[in-house]
Amino acid sequence: MPTVQHTDEDPRTGIDVLVVGEALVDIVVSPRGTVEHPGGSPANVAYGLGRLGVDTALLTSIGDDHHAAAIEKHLRSAGVHLLPGSKGRGKTATATAALASDGSAQYDFDVRWDLPRITPAALPKILHTGSIATFLAPGATVVRELIEQSHQRCVVTYDPNIRPGLLGSQFEAKTIFEELVPFTEVVKLSDEDALWLYPRLSLEAITKRILELGAGLIAVTMGAEGSLLTTRGTQVVVPSVKSAVADTIGAGDSYMAALIYGLLMRGADGLAPSVLESLGRIASKAAAITVRRPGARPPTSEELLEELPEHQPVAP
Repeated sequence: MPTVQHTDEDPRTGIDVLVVGEALVDIVVSPRGTVEHPGGSPANVAYGLGRLGVDTALLTSIGDDHHAAAIEKHLRSAGVHLLPGSKGRGKTATATAALASDGSAQYDFDVRWDLPRITPAALPKILHTGSIATFLAPGATVVRELIEQSHQRCVVTYDPNIRPGLLGSQFEAKTIFEELVPFTEVVKLSDEDALWLYPRLSLEAITKRILELGAGLIAVTMGAEGSLLTTRGTQVVVPSVKSAVADTIGAGDSYMAALIYGLLMRGADGLAPSVLESLGRIASKAAAITVRRPGARPPTSEELLEELPEHQPVAP
C-alpha cells in the first residue's frame, strides 16, 4: 500500500477540518424516477463543512470513472480539497437508495474500501471520520492508525453511521466501535445506530457507556424527538426543528457538519450547558434545511444563520 508523503503543496497545511472516509454515488430510486447524487457519509460531511465556509479536506478512495468525476466536481463546488492518494483506478462505489412514501430510504451498497497510508504532518483543528470507512477492511485499519496517531494533537469526531448490510456481526461491529471511541472526543450517532449497537440498553445507559470508554461529548439524534447531547457533567435535550420532508438523505451528515462547525465556533466556554444547547440548535437547523430538498444538499453558512438570527458569523 503506498504512503502519501507531506509536501508544501499538500492541502492539509492550514486546513480546519480533515475528513477521512468513503465517497460514493447515491442512486436514488423513487416513484418519480431515478436520480444520482454524489454521497457517502464522510464525503457529505466534508461537503457540508465546505458549504458552511470551513476550510476542509477529504481523504477518500474513488476510481477513474464518470462517478468519480461527478464526486470531484461536487466537492470542488463547495471548496473541499481532495487529498493526494484519494484517486485510483477502477470503479467508484455506489449506494442505491429506495425511497418510501415518507421520504425514508433503504440502501443497497456496492462498496470496496481501501485507503493509502498518509503521514499526518500538518494536522487540522478537527479530524472527522465514520461510517463504512471505520468498519470495512482493508481501509478501516488505515483509518484507525491515523486516529491513533492524531488524537492527542487535534480533536477527533466520529459518526459510526451504522449500515448493517455492510458489517459483520453486531458483536464485531460493536467491538470495532468500542476500540475507536477512546481515541475520539466527540461521538455522534442516531438513536437507531445506538440501539443496534446496544440493543439491551436505554439511550441514557448507552451514552454513559460511550462516555466511560473515553469520549467527551455524545450527540444522539432522535428524529422528531430532537437530539440528546451528553457530557460527563451535563445532559441537554434539544428539540427537533419542524420541516417539510423531501427526503432524509444526508440529514444526519448535515447535522454532523454543523456540529463540527459549532465546535469550531465555541470559543473558550468548552462544553458548558449553554454551548451544548447552541451546538444542538445549530446542528438541528442544518438537518431541517437539508430534508426540505432532495438529496444531500446541506445549507450554506448564510442559510444557516438566516435560520439562527441570534448567531453571528464567526470565522472558524
